[in-house]
Amino acid sequence: MSLTKKDVAKVASLARIKMSDEKLEALVPQLSNIIGFVEQLAEVNTDNVEPLASVVDINLRLRPDEVTDGGYQKEILANAPETLEGYFVVPKVVE
Repeated sequence: MSLTKKDVAKVASLARIKMSDEKLEALVPQLSNIIGFVEQLAEVNTDNVEPLASVVDINLRLRPDEVTDGGYQKEILANAPETLEGYFVVPKVVE
């Protein structure tokens, strides 16, 4: 897939990045190469490939999921400037 300067300008706009025309021109071939590589990866047949945690054949060590620490709510909240019903009170940031 080949990108145009208009496509790159739209991506920059969506990312809220202001770019000069020279930088847009320089990014067109670079982003086109990246998109081409991703398209090339999409052509690889991965139907019978199981997901891996690592390419090295090792067994992951598992541990029991148990709580090993806690019960310090009062001590932690003692450092807060303001609390309410066992929680930190923070200023509203979204209107």
